[in-house]
Amino acid sequence: MSDGFHVYDTTLRDGSQQEGLNLSVQDKLVLARHLDSLGVGFIEGGWPGANPKDTEFFRLARTELDLKHAQLAAFGATRRAGLKAADDPQVAALRESRAPVVTLVAKSHDRHVELALRTTLEENLAMIRDTVSHLRAEGQRVFVDAEHFFDGFKANRAYALEVVRAAAEAGADVVALCDTNGGMLPDELADVVHEVVDLGARVGIHCHDDSGCAVANSLAAVRAGATHVQGCANGYGERSGNANLFTVIGNLQLKRGMRVVADEQLAEMTRIAHAVSEVTNVTLSSQTPYVGHSAFAHKAGLHASAIKVDPDLYQHIDPMVVGNDMRMLVSSMSGRASVELKGKELGYDLSGQKAAEVVSRVKDLESRGYTFEAADASFELLLREELAGARTSYFTVESWRVIVEQRPDGVQISEATVKVHAKGERIIATGEGNGPVNALDTALRVALERLYPELANLELVDFKVRILEGSHGTDAITRVLIDSSDGKAEWGTVGVGENIIAASWQALEEAVTYCLLRAGYDAS
Repeated sequence: MSDGFHVYDTTLRDGSQQEGLNLSVQDKLVLARHLDSLGVGFIEGGWPGANPKDTEFFRLARTELDLKHAQLAAFGATRRAGLKAADDPQVAALRESRAPVVTLVAKSHDRHVELALRTTLEENLAMIRDTVSHLRAEGQRVFVDAEHFFDGFKANRAYALEVVRAAAEAGADVVALCDTNGGMLPDELADVVHEVVDLGARVGIHCHDDSGCAVANSLAAVRAGATHVQGCANGYGERSGNANLFTVIGNLQLKRGMRVVADEQLAEMTRIAHAVSEVTNVTLSSQTPYVGHSAFAHKAGLHASAIKVDPDLYQHIDPMVVGNDMRMLVSSMSGRASVELKGKELGYDLSGQKAAEVVSRVKDLESRGYTFEAADASFELLLREELAGARTSYFTVESWRVIVEQRPDGVQISEATVKVHAKGERIIATGEGNGPVNALDTALRVALERLYPELANLELVDFKVRILEGSHGTDAITRVLIDSSDGKAEWGTVGVGENIIAASWQALEEAVTYCLLRAGYDAS
């Protein structure tokens, strides 16, 4: 790990303050391993002594974490007013964490000192000097987060700068300037950072996203001389979140030419972003820069025509550099180039008149409510039908029905019956579920699993229903999207109809068909 530039992650502490995000000790250990594999230099594990969970994390980290790239940082506050650092229980918890790095939050806004800490400006400086020098003497490296620095600078420039001097002179390796309220804009922030850098202290940056500028502010600070940047995975954090550390890393390395992580680690960034999302149970926005599912997805026909000639015409980087991939979306906006590229992506040659025929059919289906953007499996089945002149079929449906029973105890049970023909057999099967679609799924698999054992691996991952605009009342057109998985990959299918169960059956039938196609069965 080079000490020339610091990438400092605070997901486990500041990021966990996001509404609805709750991390167990084991979650934090898993996240630390993911972040270490990205190559960040420091991982802030939490505030030992402030809550039992964080204290336990640092205890377990000593035996259960084998970090290859990062050092753990323990977060805490300067000593309380009127105490010596050596006698303060909170400072003792920082020592006892055995973290090689301690990050101290210190007040740098005069009003916060007087109103929140209820002490004098001079005592606040003494608290900073005493705590930093004490922890340094105990063998720990110390960073200082100058809280509310930019607001404090505007209110009392001389005092905010004095806080930086006091921390640096006491032995703090870095003083991170915090835009705690997230209200700064890049140009004004850069001017302030430049002035602080001129003091001679090593300067870091910690930005919140309340004005939508956290990443831009972080980049501006680095441009102005900051050599330590803090942020959170996927932009997690209180209120509007913190600077998205993945976006910051991507921009610094790919736009500014700074080597902040190894190339092979950068290529893992998309995987790590989604792995973090799974652990936190917070869905990653598909439009997240660099790592989002839609970050390199193209829909408009004009874009597709250009990409067919040269992908760089509508992509700012090669998505593989960050472990992502280009995707072509098929929709009513698609032209021939979009369909040809999507066909190529799926392994089909759609040159000549066939591409035009597929485009015409897609636009007709979308005018009736279908969408293929999130239903790649349905689109591939449509392509195969156009190329072969017949639908891919492993079974034919004679009939299906589903009954919903409301029991006296308030429990609802759905029971479905399906009649299908497969491999020369007529099969009747029933299934129960906690809803009509679940019951139909169970019945269809009961009917087919004996003939197609691979269906045992099929799982419905997600189910979305939308009443289409312009439709009203009980005659409304319903669109159903089903995401399925066989444990190795996920795919989407779509169904449309006036009856929500019929639309669901259509999407379900295609999900099963696609599963069997992936399994390599010969279709009729």
